[in-house]
Amino acid sequence: MGNFKMLIDRYGRSIEYLRISLIDKCDLRCSYCIPKGFKEFERPANWLSFDEIVRVVAAFARMGTSRFRLTGGEPLLRKDLPELVARLSALEGVEDLSMSTNGTQLEKYAQPLRDAGLHRLNVSLDSLRRECVQEISGSDSLPKVMAGLEAARQAGFNKIKINMVPLPGVNMPDIEDMVAFCIQNQFVLRLIEVMPMGVTGQKQDYVDLQNTIEQLKDKFNLQESSRVFGGGPARYWETPNSDFTLGFITPRSQHFCETCNRVRLAVDGTLYLCLGQDHQLNLKPYLSDNCTDEELDNAILKAIDLKPERHEFNASPEKIIRLMSMTGG
Repeated sequence: MGNFKMLIDRYGRSIEYLRISLIDKCDLRCSYCIPKGFKEFERPANWLSFDEIVRVVAAFARMGTSRFRLTGGEPLLRKDLPELVARLSALEGVEDLSMSTNGTQLEKYAQPLRDAGLHRLNVSLDSLRRECVQEISGSDSLPKVMAGLEAARQAGFNKIKINMVPLPGVNMPDIEDMVAFCIQNQFVLRLIEVMPMGVTGQKQDYVDLQNTIEQLKDKFNLQESSRVFGGGPARYWETPNSDFTLGFITPRSQHFCETCNRVRLAVDGTLYLCLGQDHQLNLKPYLSDNCTDEELDNAILKAIDLKPERHEFNASPEKIIRLMSMTGG
């Protein structure tokens, strides 16, 4: 069919990146993501099937989207995941297939995922101190994550990204240790400002990372990088005499809405057009009704037309009550 229908929104932004939530459940309860005791997850009967996910990804790829990220919840809790990865990586137009994970199941799945065609991995890790990881995640998960990272490296994943959310009074003093750890292991470190998603995210004090950038820049002799690592919004810095790269994702202190190139597919088939707004369109009815490819393409085009100009995290932080795990990472 060719890319005759390109996904360009009303503000001239090309949609090159789709994040896909495979499951909203998670085996951790990170303080900035899912409230303790929360059990109102989507029932598996309402999840998109592998066939439906493949149809949606194929449609986006037909219209020029080339980067796809599998997220959750925790995507490795989705049964038979390597089978889905193999099907997606084989689709025409899928140039970059990556996954975000908390790493607790990675020791078991790293090699099967690599064999199935997964290109890249992002692993969440908010501290190297075991008690701090337990405080943030609600679980003594650090040994599992470390074993998972080693398994991923053995499986041949390069430039693994470590995602760290700095939280005041919790893990701020750990940032320099994390930089040293990532230099030693040739990981890419990304510091992410906490987003006010749901009650938990809205309760978190947020760290403006602009000061942190200045401090780390001086200490580690960082220089702004023009290299691109994936299709996301991070700005990267590099050290001149080593392979180390540090990324900053700053949706609040320095938002990147004017260049936003992504949308999110929730586990129930809802396409969210902005993390910080409620614009959405549910693709599940089209898929359940065995729509034609053209009908699916047109539904996606209709959704992209709803994409707002910008989020309102700073002006209206209480606006979005859905959880991060429901939206798709």
